[in-house]
Amino acid sequence: QVQFVESGGGLVQPGGSLRLSCAASGSMFSRYTMAWYRQTPGNQRELVADISTTGRTLYKDSAKGRFTISRDNAAKMAFLQMNNLKPEDTAVYYCNIPNSTLSWGQGTQVTVSS
Repeated sequence: QVQFVESGGGLVQPGGSLRLSCAASGSMFSRYTMAWYRQTPGNQRELVADISTTGRTLYKDSAKGRFTISRDNAAKMAFLQMNNLKPEDTAVYYCNIPNSTLSWGQGTQVTVSS
């Protein structure tokens, strides 16, 4: 069973940057698309970005040009570089395999505030 551990969140001022990391367990990591999601209180979890096994990337419109998703298959890790952060990016960020039934990790809190 694959499990995910997210890290790298924190408090940052508008315009700042953060790099989120996702560590995955299990041996199948390289065979799956990986995605980053985010969730705010009272709202559904939403897709922020994903990256296929071949490196094709997809971004939520509001993330385009500011966020970059990447992966390191050997290390079984995924990353989300977030630049020019805005208050509306404040959320708990999670990683997972899209459309899977895998459990969600605890996520990492990102707070963008002055």
